[in-house]
Amino acid sequence: MENLKIWVRKNGSTVVLMILFIIILVNKDAKAWLMRQVASTGILNASISEPKETKNSSAKFSYAGFMLKNEDGKITDISALQNKVVFINFWASWCPPCRAEFPSVQKLYDRYKDNPDMVFLTVNLDDNIALGKSYLKENGFTVPFLVPAGNIPDVLYSGSLPTTVVLDKKGEIRLHHKGLADYSKDSFYKQIDELLKQNP
Repeated sequence: MENLKIWVRKNGSTVVLMILFIIILVNKDAKAWLMRQVASTGILNASISEPKETKNSSAKFSYAGFMLKNEDGKITDISALQNKVVFINFWASWCPPCRAEFPSVQKLYDRYKDNPDMVFLTVNLDDNIALGKSYLKENGFTVPFLVPAGNIPDVLYSGSLPTTVVLDKKGEIRLHHKGLADYSKDSFYKQIDELLKQNP
């Protein structure tokens, strides 16, 4: 026992790092916090791309018929959102990268929620939707709580969480980002502002 005490005294910083590492391994919020710190450096920034030149206009709207349901049971058909900039975020409460980026999604929502040309579709993919609702409530997030009301087109979501998609006013995919990103950067706001200025 005395040898252990001596070892701990000599290797205190190693012990502290081991304890922190274990906490990060087992605690979702600790993982999310660490990921958020990494995202805030800017190395995980997502950015809007230029529209793709497509000869086949039907390729743009292959996600038509994608339906979402809100807490009141109201259905939203994404194809009815033309002439709007649409921010779609697929997330789950158990997903540490989702938790890490959610404060930035909330900041983006707070900035643009009153803009009539912008729509937010934050799509919860928890098996038990009560967990998703609880997560939002516990953390004071006010983004729309939506769940799929049918199949999700592969062009929008192929299984990676989080996944974020931004559609321009013509319905073209201008951002398709799998994984964690920080959406509360001025550079991203400027890109959204540019999309909002464009005519459909």
